Amino acid sequence: MSINRRAFMAGLGTAGLAIVRPPRAPASAPAAPVAIARCQSYGAEFLSATEKMFDQLGGIGRVVKGKTVTLKVNLTGGENTRQDYLPQGRTCWSHPRTVGAVIHLLDKAGARRIRVVEGAWVWPASLQEFMLKAGWDPNLLLQAAPRVELVNTNLPYKGTRPYTRFPVPQGGHLFPAYDLSTAFSESDVLVSMSKLKEHGTAGVTLSIKNLFGITPTTIYGNKVPLDEPAPIPYGGRQEIGHNGSRQPPRSSPPEKDPTTPRQPGYRIPRIIADLSAAIPPGLQIIEGIETIAGAELPRAGTTVAVSPGVILAGTNAVSTDAVAMAVMGFDPMAERGQPPFETCDNTLRLAEELGAGSRDLRQIEVVGVPIRDAVFRFRDYGGPRQVRAPAARRKNG
Repeated sequence: MSINRRAFMAGLGTAGLAIVRPPRAPASAPAAPVAIARCQSYGAEFLSATEKMFDQLGGIGRVVKGKTVTLKVNLTGGENTRQDYLPQGRTCWSHPRTVGAVIHLLDKAGARRIRVVEGAWVWPASLQEFMLKAGWDPNLLLQAAPRVELVNTNLPYKGTRPYTRFPVPQGGHLFPAYDLSTAFSESDVLVSMSKLKEHGTAGVTLSIKNLFGITPTTIYGNKVPLDEPAPIPYGGRQEIGHNGSRQPPRSSPPEKDPTTPRQPGYRIPRIIADLSAAIPPGLQIIEGIETIAGAELPRAGTTVAVSPGVILAGTNAVSTDAVAMAVMGFDPMAERGQPPFETCDNTLRLAEELGAGSRDLRQIEVVGVPIRDAVFRFRDYGGPRQVRAPAARRKNG
């Protein structure tokens, strides 16, 4: 799809949905209950445990009934990413069976339409094609409920308006607004579904960090044109996102202050916090049945496959991530220089400053399994200073 700057600017706009125009954040960031469950497998046990967590949160029908729901999954990296020859869903990606189960539960709760989205690393093919390359069967998701769609949000969205502008409350930390796929503006509810993992740049990669993948690489990717979005993506987000060596095309808002540090540990947490306030997820599911400790993606000598056997759910991303950090053995109130934020700023603090939610565990009600009974200390297995042998892994298919 070829888009000139005039057509792009004419079509760009903000829809009237609450997801596009969130209210200005209150003086104190809100907290919401978070549910924790023990879970050892990806099949019927995950379905049952997740449905119970949703009930403990008051039911998700109040969130999704009669609405178009966008489910952002975590399929980061390339289709051949592996840790110890294990399938990605058992290490660094959302697992296809858990995604199918969540689609089923969203439909059961009354969702009108469900879109599964990811900014897939495949140029310029569909999300279905990326899944096929990775060994997934897309039909597992497409047949989990009626009216399911798969959308690669790295590509221009179909129609006359491929992108929609999402302003950040209080002006944002790094960018005042972000141009994202119009698929998000056509949505009533955003669901973030992620793995329980660490991250080399952002400390942890949970429901908020999962949002980094919604920034289209046709605008925020490498090698994009100076004036308008690229017709297809060409690479990752290092130039604009990580390093700040250039600005997005002139058709999109530039940084608020181009004199701020050009350092990933400064920039990435702020972009993620901005996105969590501009397009806040209404529901989060964090899966830690199996995952990796030490980083977001498999990395020789740093990451190890582990089996925490835990899942979490919540309706406020900051609160959910704060509880998830505690389960991982980290303090959500930690600052730069403290684990897991040795080389970066605390994304949860930055999101809290924008009113996206509270990270204070004293303000967050935990239902289901108590934190103390769910703790799995990631730094006992991997991290920037140590790597230890992983615990025995279960065979969970």
